[in-house]
Amino acid sequence: MLDVRARKDLRDAHVAYAKKHPELLIGGGLKPEPDEAFCGALWIVEAETKSEVEKLISNDPFYFPKHRTFEIFTWGKLLEDQTTTL
Repeated sequence: MLDVRARKDLRDAHVAYAKKHPELLIGGGLKPEPDEAFCGALWIVEAETKSEVEKLISNDPFYFPKHRTFEIFTWGKLLEDQTTTL
């Protein structure tokens, strides 16, 4: 993935793709420590079905099945009556 991440055209396409999908509420790369390399990503997605999320991930220009795997979890929000802006 380091070669993929180094390609500005793919990064730009990835960001443009994310901006076109309002169901992707927030997302970003994960690092074990701030000064270490990325080891994955986390997306918070609002969708009706798991297949919608699979399609969203699979069509992302940064998704290369040879280099990446993913897991999808359902999240139950603890404080359902509260909102936040990040």
